[in-house]
Amino acid sequence: MSTQLPSSLHFDVLIVGSGLAGLSAALLLSQQYRVAILTKRAVREGSSGWAQGGIAAVWDKDDSFAAHVDDTLIAGAGLCDLKATQFVVENAPQSIAWLQKLGVPFSEEAGHAGQLHLTREGGHSARRIVHVTDATGAAVQQTLIEKVKASANVTLFEHHTLVDLITTTKLGQAGPNRCVGLYALDDDTDEVLTFQAPHTILATGGAGKVYLYTTNPDTATGDGIAAAWRAGCQVQNMEFIQFHPTCLFHPHAKSFLITEAVRGEGGRLLLPTGERFMPKHDPRAELAPRDVVARAIDFEMKKGGFDCVYLDISHQPLSFIKEHFPNIYARCLELGIDMAKQPIPVVPAAHYTCGGVVTDLDARTDVEGLYAVGETACTGLHGANRLASNSLVECMVFARSATALIADELARGSSEAPRQLPAWDDSRVTDADESVVISHNWDELRRFMWDYVGIVRTNKRLERAAHRIALLQGEIAEFYAHFHVTRDLLELRNLVQVADLIVKSAQARHESRGLHFSRDYPGMLDAAVPTTLTP
Repeated sequence: MSTQLPSSLHFDVLIVGSGLAGLSAALLLSQQYRVAILTKRAVREGSSGWAQGGIAAVWDKDDSFAAHVDDTLIAGAGLCDLKATQFVVENAPQSIAWLQKLGVPFSEEAGHAGQLHLTREGGHSARRIVHVTDATGAAVQQTLIEKVKASANVTLFEHHTLVDLITTTKLGQAGPNRCVGLYALDDDTDEVLTFQAPHTILATGGAGKVYLYTTNPDTATGDGIAAAWRAGCQVQNMEFIQFHPTCLFHPHAKSFLITEAVRGEGGRLLLPTGERFMPKHDPRAELAPRDVVARAIDFEMKKGGFDCVYLDISHQPLSFIKEHFPNIYARCLELGIDMAKQPIPVVPAAHYTCGGVVTDLDARTDVEGLYAVGETACTGLHGANRLASNSLVECMVFARSATALIADELARGSSEAPRQLPAWDDSRVTDADESVVISHNWDELRRFMWDYVGIVRTNKRLERAAHRIALLQGEIAEFYAHFHVTRDLLELRNLVQVADLIVKSAQARHESRGLHFSRDYPGMLDAAVPTTLTP
C-alpha cells in the first residue's frame, strides 16, 4: 500500500470510507486497478469495527434462504425490496467464505474444528449468526486492513474529509450528470485537494451522530448521504432510524453497545424492581425485533420514571459468559459491573440508518459513475427496520456487485476520458473569527433531534425540529460561504442536511411502521410505500 502523495491525484476508483464496505471494495479492485481510500480519521475508526454480534448467513443444513428472507421481510415491516433481499441472502455464504479465505478467525464449535459456531439474534428464526466471539467487526476490520496495507495498488489517505463531489452538472457541462471526482480536506495541512476518477464509491456509513445518544463512533455524520444529495441523488426511507435497545448506561461508557446476542443467548430485560417486562409487550419477548424492544424499553422508562432498565444474563455460567462475550465482560468489569453476578444497566440509543442513497443491485446511484455501499445506501434490504446482523453482509455483497461492474467498465474502456478538474477556490474566504457557532449548533441539533425526532414522534415535535433545522441551515450556509472549511464545519453541515432529510421523510409518512412510530398516526396503512425524496 502506498501512503505517499502521488504527483497527480488521478485514480481508477475513489472510495470514501474505510469500513467493511470500503475495504472490501478496495481489495476486490486492487489486483488490477489504482484505488484511493479516503477516510476522515484513522483507518480503524469507522462503525464496522464496533459491530459486536456478527454476520447473518444461511450456514446450517437445517436453515434455508427462504427462512432468512422471510425473517428479513417480517422485520422490515413490509417495506423490504424482495429482489434485493433475495440477492443479499443468497450471496451471504459466498461472502463468509471470502472472509474465511482472507483469514478472519471466526468462532468455531467447541471440539469441532472447522465447524463455525452459529448464534441467534432477535428476529431470526434460526441460528445463523457467524461471529468472532463478541467482536466480529473488529476482527474482520483487522484482517482487511492488513490486506489493504499489503497492496501496492491501494493508496490510503487518512485524515481526509470529503468536502463535496464533483459532477458534470456542477461544472456546467451538458449531458447526463456524472461524478468525475471530489474535493477533500487534508486535516494535516488544512488544504483542500482535488481527486479525480471515473468511478467513486461512497462507503461513509450512517448518521448516528445526529442524535444525542448513539452507539456510533464520532465519524458517523452522514457525509456520503449529504454529499450524494447535493450531487443530485435521490434518498429513501430516512425516517427509519434504528435505535438499538441495549446501550450500556454508565457515565464513563461512551457509546458502548451490548450486543443483541446477549438476548439471543438467554438474556432477560428487567425493570429496576427486578420485574421482567418484555413478554407483555410482544410474544417473542426479548427476541422481538429491535424496534419493538426499543419502544418497550422507552415506554417502561417513561412510565416508571427510570433512568435505565437492566439486561440480566447472570443465570448463565461464568465460563459461558467469558467464552461468548469476553469483551463485554471485560468492559463491564472495568466499570464495576460483573455481568456474571448482576444485571447490566442499559438504555436505547441511535444505532443504524436504514435509509440512505437509492441504489440498484450493482450499487449504482442516480448519478453516473457514483456508487453507494453499506449504511450510506438504501438498497431495499432493510425496509422499515434492519434485521440484526444483516448490515455487515450487505456491505460485502454490494461491494462485490459494484466492483464487478466497475471492473467490467474499466476493462472495456467505457469509462469517461480524464478531464482537467478545477482546483478548490478559497481565495474569497477568511479564517473564522470564532468557532463557538459550530459547537453550539452541533449541541443544539443533537439535542432537539433526540427530543423531537426520536423513538416516538408527533406532528408538533417534527414541526419544531423542522423550524430549528431551517434556522441552522441558514447560519451554516453563511458560515460555509465566508470562512475556510474545517472538519467540524463540514460534519455539522452534513448532519444538518441529514437531519432535514430525516424530518421531511418522517413528516411524509402518515402511519406508524417499523422504526417510525407516530402518536398522531398510530395505525399502519395497508400499502407499504417507500418514502423517496428528490433533490
